[in-house]
Amino acid sequence: MRDGTRPATLMDHPAVVRVERRAGEMFLGTPMQEIAADEAVSLEQFRTFVDDDAAWIHRQGGTVVGYLLAERLDEAGHVEQVSVDPAFAGRRIGADLLDAAANWAAGQGLAILTLTTFSELPWNAPYYARLGFEVLPQDRWGPELATRVQEEVSHGLHRWARVAMGRPT
Repeated sequence: MRDGTRPATLMDHPAVVRVERRAGEMFLGTPMQEIAADEAVSLEQFRTFVDDDAAWIHRQGGTVVGYLLAERLDEAGHVEQVSVDPAFAGRRIGADLLDAAANWAAGQGLAILTLTTFSELPWNAPYYARLGFEVLPQDRWGPELATRVQEEVSHGLHRWARVAMGRPT
């Protein structure tokens, strides 16, 4: 199979789990190290995104090194998860995956791509800002995005500064 970004299939699930675990290792040694132990996306969860044509992987050297899962929230495409193996950082893999999600959202007539992220980690909000995302104030959140943020709070993610961000598709 060719290198680059392509739609994910169910056969990609084991590789996606491996990427997610490798990306989680970036949190080791930080005040947020418990995030490294978060559960990886289950096969059932992954199947939902694949069935909705809203899952992509990125291959490099024949190996899956990044992935993105998206969904529709309110009238926006929403990035549920994007992870890149840290050994492959700095190669625009995350940017390519985000572009695939933006194209998917635009193809559905959605004008914005949103995500929620940690505001103070350099590989989170500052990275997304470099890719054209802007912080979305709460008064611009739709009800589904507000619910998603509340779910994140209930999972304890509010212990660290988080923001919702968006960029035009």
